[in-house]
Amino acid sequence: MPEGRIVKALAGFYYVKENGNSEVFQCRGRGNFRKKKVNPLVGDWVEFESSNITDGYILDVKERKNELVRPPIANIDQAILVFSATEPDFSPLLLDRFLVHIEANDILPVICVSKMDLVQETKDFAEIQTYIDSYKKLGYEVIPTSTKTDESLEMFYPLFKDKATVFAGQSGVGKSSLLNAINPELMLETNEISSHLGRGKHTTRHVELIPFGNGLVADTPGFSSLDFMNIEAEDLSMYFPEMNERRGECKFRVCSHTSEPKCAVKQGVEEGAIPKFRYEHYVNFLQEIKDQKRRY
Repeated sequence: MPEGRIVKALAGFYYVKENGNSEVFQCRGRGNFRKKKVNPLVGDWVEFESSNITDGYILDVKERKNELVRPPIANIDQAILVFSATEPDFSPLLLDRFLVHIEANDILPVICVSKMDLVQETKDFAEIQTYIDSYKKLGYEVIPTSTKTDESLEMFYPLFKDKATVFAGQSGVGKSSLLNAINPELMLETNEISSHLGRGKHTTRHVELIPFGNGLVADTPGFSSLDFMNIEAEDLSMYFPEMNERRGECKFRVCSHTSEPKCAVKQGVEEGAIPKFRYEHYVNFLQEIKDQKRRY
């Protein structure tokens, strides 16, 4: 049986690109998938049967290396997290929430701060630049971009090679606009920020992996909230790299890094090695996880 990868899911159909060529087959899922509670996702490697007359069928879904729920996509190598400097305002709290989920799924994160030219002459510029410098010191790749120039876009091209990349971030931050600037042939639909709601309108109505830059890129619906239902409290610090590298130095093997004595993470905050804002976000997320566990 041929094998391939699901590159689009729409209206109950799965579009499978066969390995080794560019042909895409329209397929349905086998009925027993529902009984087995298997839900094929864009990005899945699958075994399928094709037909020149009728729709093909997906017969088997291969084991996934990772899976995202919102957006629903699997086997992603890297995520470009797009956060705007303004309209909507830059949110390090939401960015750290995204980073935790990306780190937990073993996906390489790349941070893109869009619309930097819109804050160039304001007091917010220095504050945002401080955040950018902090994330760079932590080892994250950060790419500032402008709404008016294409110079910074050149930094993106090498990132896509041999990778499946997902763009994610708040609605209205410019994900579709950024992809259109990188490759105008995509012609992805974009909308302005809603003046009434103060946030962007969702413009991407399905998830699709698009060949680009010797890799695959997905443009995904914007979203602004992620829960921590699949993350345990004792594991949270693993997804803050600057904390994870110090976990073994704490006095207690199971340390929450909040009230315990001789905590290497708290010491790192005091010494400035761990940004205070990152630690505060960690404490907020930790409490949220504990509250969720109590409710369920």
